[in-house]
Amino acid sequence: MMRTTTKRVLPLFAATAMLGMFGASGAALAEGPDTTSLEANLTELNDSGASGSAWVTLDGNEVTVKLDSAGLLAGAPHAQHIHIGGKNECPDPGMEGTGFEGAIRTTDAADSYGAVAVSLTNDGDTSPDSALAVDRFPAGEGGTYERTFEVSDDVAASLAKGEGSVVLHGVDHNGNGTYDGDQMSDLDESLPSEATDPAACGALQVSQMADMPEGGAETGDGTTAGIENAGMMVAGGGLIAAAFAGAVALRKRALQK
Repeated sequence: MMRTTTKRVLPLFAATAMLGMFGASGAALAEGPDTTSLEANLTELNDSGASGSAWVTLDGNEVTVKLDSAGLLAGAPHAQHIHIGGKNECPDPGMEGTGFEGAIRTTDAADSYGAVAVSLTNDGDTSPDSALAVDRFPAGEGGTYERTFEVSDDVAASLAKGEGSVVLHGVDHNGNGTYDGDQMSDLDESLPSEATDPAACGALQVSQMADMPEGGAETGDGTTAGIENAGMMVAGGGLIAAAFAGAVALRKRALQK
């Protein structure tokens, strides 16, 4: 009798163990050990009135950025970047710059936040080559930006270490509602300095956040996130079904005895 009971229990135990292994592997996939989450609180520079929050998720070389902003010059495009280098921090808002009435120009703060590493464009290239791609940056006083794209190994390594700052550009120093003025940009002499002077900055910090806040329309390319483990899900479903069938068969045999 004991031997018969053991024979009945072993298949169920094996199925249960298999289920346990599936659950463990599913948990490991969900944890994403190679994923780094960062966030930044953006505060104004140059008395711009701008502010925002940024969330960055790094998975290998794939980066997803969500950026909420407000208080920017309405009706004007705003360059936005991830800067890496320098001290990987934002400049003191009270620092004396070389711009209009002491305004901070982009290069004035290079020792703080370094150079452009990622251009947060709406579409197309996201490298430093697109740092001034005015026609591909968001325009207006603010909103939600979200995009997923690939970065270089060097940028990925820096982000994984929690390095980088998110910077929004474009300031209306004279308050006339447009980018103009006698001083030209320190990045492109064909543009007024107001168009490229930093408006807000936030240093990225490694976060314990598991997921990005929801909401907002994605402005970048679509991804296959969420279906990449479909094969594992199908296999797992089959394993659960097999375990259930085995349990039912054991129950039937027990009733027939």
